[in-house]
Amino acid sequence: MTDVLPDAVRQGLEAARAAARKRGNRLCIHDRGTVHRVLRMWDGGFALASGSAAPLRGYVDLYDGPRHLSSCLIVATGEERDGERLYEFKLETPVAEGPPLDYPLEESRPAALIPPAF
Repeated sequence: MTDVLPDAVRQGLEAARAAARKRGNRLCIHDRGTVHRVLRMWDGGFALASGSAAPLRGYVDLYDGPRHLSSCLIVATGEERDGERLYEFKLETPVAEGPPLDYPLEESRPAALIPPAF
């Protein structure tokens, strides 16, 4: 179908698809104070816009809006034709929501203690 469309129409459709991908995703990568929007993500990697920055490498943080999801060690794997740069996770460590515990919590623990009556 795209073979019979004029070049201007085809380029407009590609630009609209790229804008929809950027607008619909809240995932972003924070690298030393710089924020890069994630275009798409899969198990073991993600894609960023190739023109947004030089290839990233090393430790970065993955966010979903304001929520910190994980700290990642990444490496660039290649360039894709639609203006995307591909990255793979070498290590992905989820961020804990609370402090680590040295012991398992009991399921039937009391919520509070009643003080003794004097």
